[in-house]
This record gives sequence, C-alpha cells and structure tokens, in this order.
Amino acid sequence: MTQKTRRGVTRRRVLESGAGLLAAAAVPVPPSPKASARQGAQAAQREPEKAASTDLTGRVARYMAAARQQPLPPDVLRETKHRVLDTVAAMVSGARLKPGEMAIRFGRAQGGTAEASILTTDIRTSAINAALVNAMFAHADETDDFEPVTKAHPGCAAVPAALAVGERENVSGQEFLRAVALGYDLCCRWLMALGPNHVRATHRSAEGVSATMAAAGAAASMARLDEKAMRYALSYAVQQVSGVWSWERDLEHIEKAFDFAGMGARNGVTAALMAQAGFSGVPDVLEGEHNGLEAHSSQPKPEEMAADLGRRFYVTETAIKTFSVGYPIQSALDAFLALRREHGLTPANVDGIIARLPEDGAGIVNDSAMPDVNLQYLMAVALIDGTVSFDASHSYERMKDPQVLAVKQRVQLVGDRALMDPAAPRSANVDVRLRDGRTVTHFTRHAPGTRENPLDTAGVAAKARTLIAPVFGDQRCEQVIARINTLETAASVRELVALLAG
Repeated sequence: MTQKTRRGVTRRRVLESGAGLLAAAAVPVPPSPKASARQGAQAAQREPEKAASTDLTGRVARYMAAARQQPLPPDVLRETKHRVLDTVAAMVSGARLKPGEMAIRFGRAQGGTAEASILTTDIRTSAINAALVNAMFAHADETDDFEPVTKAHPGCAAVPAALAVGERENVSGQEFLRAVALGYDLCCRWLMALGPNHVRATHRSAEGVSATMAAAGAAASMARLDEKAMRYALSYAVQQVSGVWSWERDLEHIEKAFDFAGMGARNGVTAALMAQAGFSGVPDVLEGEHNGLEAHSSQPKPEEMAADLGRRFYVTETAIKTFSVGYPIQSALDAFLALRREHGLTPANVDGIIARLPEDGAGIVNDSAMPDVNLQYLMAVALIDGTVSFDASHSYERMKDPQVLAVKQRVQLVGDRALMDPAAPRSANVDVRLRDGRTVTHFTRHAPGTRENPLDTAGVAAKARTLIAPVFGDQRCEQVIARINTLETAASVRELVALLAG
C-alpha cells in the first residue's frame, strides 16, 4: 500500500469514527451505576500510577546534572576509588592481550582529533575512539567488576568513558569520581527498570544492554551538561542500546570485549558529546508513547530508574574479582582452593571434582573455548598449581597441556537450580572425591570481593599490583595506585592519564 493510500484509509477511518461518535452523542446512553463505580475505581487506580511516572526523564536528568556537584558519602567515595583502581588495572593488563592489541591497531588507524589518550600507548585520538579502545582493554582479561543481581559490568564502560571525556574537558579528580558513580547508577538502574532476567530471556546481553547507559551517565557528567542536555543525552543513548547474548560463542574474547565494554563506551560518549554540541532530541524518552523502557522490555518497571537516586549507590554493590576469570567461576575457585589448602589436595590424591553452580551461570562457563571462561580448565589448573595466575587464566597453550587435559577429565560441572538464590546469585558448592574413598565439601555463598565479603583498600591494591606492575614496572605501578587512592585531591584527571599513557 502506498503512502498516499495509507493516509487516505487513515483519514476515512477517522471520519467514520467521528461520525459514529456524533451519532452516539445524539442519543446519549448513561452508564449504569455499577459501570460508573467501576470506571471511577479504575481511574482512581490509574492516577497514582500516572503521577508516579510523570516526567521520569526529567527527574533522572535533573539528578544527573546535579550529581557532579554533590559530595559522595565517605564510604561511597572509597568504594568508587576501589572500582576506578580495579578498572584501570584491567585496562593496563588488557592492553597486552589479543583484544587489546586489536583495539590499539584499530584506534591507531582511526586517527582523529587529539582529545584523549589510549592507555599504555602514545596514541591520542578523539574521545569517542579512546573510550572504545580503552573499554575493550578493560574487559579483555575478565578481571573487571560485576553486579551480581543485574549481571551488569559497569566499570569497564563507565571508567573509560569518564576518563576520555574527563581528559578532553580537563575536569578535576573529584568530578571524575562523581561521574563514575553516576555511570554505575544509570547502568544498573536501567537493567532493574527493564528486568534483568527479562532481558536475558529475550536473547539479549544484560552486559551489553547496560553498558551504553553506564558510559552515557559518566560521560554526560564529565561534559557538564545541564538538565535539558541530559535529557537529550539520555535519548541518544537509549537509541543506541544494544547487545545480543551470542557473545557466548566468541572464541577469542575479542568481540566479547567490544560487546561488554567498547560498544557501550563508544555509544555513551557519542550521546554525551552530541548533546554537548547542541544536538536537540526527544526530551522525555523514558515515558510517553514508544518510550525507551517499553521498547526494550515487555515488563518494565519505570520507577526503578529513579528509585533511591542519591541514597543508594550501585558502585558500592558490584563485586571486585579476585581471579581474572568469568564471574560464575569466582566462588567455585574460592571453594576449591579452600579445600586444597585444608586437605592437601594434589592430582595424585583426587579422584574427581564436582562443581555445582547456579543454573544460569553454569551454562556460560561450561567447557568454553576461552580459557578464562572455562570452569573445567581453571579447576584443573587450580589443582595442579595451587592457584590460578593471570597468565594461566588466559593461556590457550596451557589448555592443550597433557597434564591439564588429564586432570580436566575429572572435573564435572553441574547447573543446580537449587542455587538460584537472588540473595546469593553467584554461589558455588564443590565436592572433591579422594582416592581413599572420602568426599570433602565446601560451599562459598559469597566470593571474596563481593559486597557481603568485600576487599579493603589494601586488598584492591594488592590485586592491582599483579595486573599493573608487569606492564609498567613496580615504581610506576605504585604511583598509579597512590594517585587513584587520593584522586579526589587531583586538580585534573590529566594527572592520572599522564601516568597511564605513553
């Protein structure tokens, strides 16, 4: 049907509908008392819902615009610095892995206005390109943080986005930290509003779907947008939200680094800088007809976007990994290594290992082609080495080692529906059968680094050293750690970038 014909049909239907309304008006039929009461009750029920969702975009945008001037509570400030250090360590180490090397090659080829630095290199490019490349670094080695309820990875998108725009705009360390915290808030609240389980049930990646919002929040704050521009930045960000769960079939972790981090960082910085440049847009993308929440979810909970803004900070709720491996494996390794220490486990005295994980996590890490997302391989390495090093967790060569392959045959992974506990979504139970007939068991409800079992500042720094020092050396590594731990005192975020680039 042509456009002209469609318009004709639409106009005819409107006229026919209008004639029907006029005819009905000529002979009014009053509703029955029961119908009137029912309609009144329904209207009364809708009023609070309508009031609750009024100007949701505006409420979020106003908070975003004000957040850069609002001091973070002391515990939130501390936890934000922990996440910045953890993500920076991931970026520095990830730059030396294949996804990072490919991203550097791509970034160098793009050229662009010298606004921001690609870390560990002498490349300066546009803020959009720098955010994309640095974000791919951040998820290249599976050591970035993770929010257990939403399954989001906020840091690998929010921190590179804030760093790129912060360098471009020459903002203070204090504003940078507030921007990162804001990015975490938008990232996780977006998934809470969509329904994280609903997102995954519709074949989409919760990690990819949320990364754009993480980066948009952080970058828009660094760009110092007002409320009106924040509304437009949200609209441009929502238009770019994407992510498909097919990343599980990635063989080399290159696309995964883009899907989880690079794509979202690029999108979010683009949205913020377009709004900063004066691009207009839809001012109320979170409500009204065809709004962003309804477009991305059949079960949206819009108020989750604004719930407890300024009181609940998601940056305090993500888990910092103690191993550079997929998050479903963290608790399993913790449980197994506890048994190894307690019972002196070796390849010679272990007959078999059964690792039970929540059903949704087990499917992700079951004998994956990628070493850092392969539970059976990593458990075999843990039994042989007594730990899982960064090198081992990323070694395709070690995956082919005959001794590792032999031990790996003794490891069984079970997806256990009984462990699908919202209060402990990434727990693990490990049973080890010994050759003398005994079975020993350990259950880890919350892995080290979670909100329930957190790392302190020294613990985060200890992890960061294992990732940064091999690339920068001990002295420069300590300078990076010290600068981030006092970042709120930095006059410019460029002080940190100077330690990380070149």
